[in-house]
Amino acid sequence: MTVKLHYEDLTVTYRDRINGDNTVVDGLNLEVEEGQILGIVGPSGCGKTTLVRALCGFINPDKGNIYVNGKLVFSKDKKINVPPEKRNIGVVFQDYAVWPHLSVYDNIAYPLKKKKVPKNEIPGRVANVLEQVRMSNYANYMPAQLSGGQQQRVAIARALVSSDDIIVLDEPITNLDAKLREEMIVEIQLIQKRLGATIIYITHDQEAALQLCDKVAIMQPDGKICQIGTDEEIITHPANKFVFQFIGVSNFIEVFKKEDGYYLHLKDADVKYASEKPEGWPEGADKALMGIRPMDIIFDDSSDIRAKIKTAVFLGAQFSYFIELGGQEFRVQRNTLDSLDDREYREDDVIGIRLVNEKYYEYEDLSGKAVE
Repeated sequence: MTVKLHYEDLTVTYRDRINGDNTVVDGLNLEVEEGQILGIVGPSGCGKTTLVRALCGFINPDKGNIYVNGKLVFSKDKKINVPPEKRNIGVVFQDYAVWPHLSVYDNIAYPLKKKKVPKNEIPGRVANVLEQVRMSNYANYMPAQLSGGQQQRVAIARALVSSDDIIVLDEPITNLDAKLREEMIVEIQLIQKRLGATIIYITHDQEAALQLCDKVAIMQPDGKICQIGTDEEIITHPANKFVFQFIGVSNFIEVFKKEDGYYLHLKDADVKYASEKPEGWPEGADKALMGIRPMDIIFDDSSDIRAKIKTAVFLGAQFSYFIELGGQEFRVQRNTLDSLDDREYREDDVIGIRLVNEKYYEYEDLSGKAVE
């Protein structure tokens, strides 16, 4: 597969005379394949938008190289810095940046005029991208006459006239309601399939990224990428505790090895859950931190581990429970189809549980402070 974009040993530091230097991206390496939708996901402040700004030429990194279509567009060492308008990258930002005083047509035509595209070519190119985003009938509308989703399409159309080859979407659906977010995810997928464009999707919304993207890169708070993979790889084989905790809902339990087996260390009691060493237990460790997904806590009345249901909520596609075990509460999810043949579970029921697909990490106490 052809590499479309390549960050090589990229470092970006923001300098502040009052608060000191802040390195937000540190020695980052990342490749984006042609025709791929790559999501870059991480918490606020981890450097996601900084990557976009560096790629587009809006900021100059302190170190490293950036390649677009095999061409070196930035290199600190080689003193190469291609201007933003010549990198041929379309960008859509969180706030859309649709100019309120310009019609839809003029909003989209603006980048073409800045690039000095011949006047006779502009109407055809604007009409083409309006068709791509299903806005052909809105060319003469003003932004105030459009819904949030329609304004987002205008922003995408404007990015497409800058480049239908590489598009960067920086938190593009954050300001939309849930229904519009779902619609825009589908729209982005359809546009990508029609054009074959390479898309970088920047977001802190891991659910949207997993739904939309071919692969997802997870950024830690320190500005490093800790895992790149498909949605299945990231959910089933998280690279570290941060990925496990950041992607999806998670429960964490302190666990200890004793002479007769392995125990959950809970607020009110230690509860034995395994006689043999569990798969993935840290080698040579006497204690660890267990991470377990809500759907991996299984109701099983034959189990000796007993818990009490505190709340039970039906959410359509699944049941959501909070259970109390040893004085602590844990989240449990059960698929509606999996529940059809079982008895009904209600609040205050005492049930047996099994733990499956659990992950083990370096021991920490419940406050998050590492224990020696």
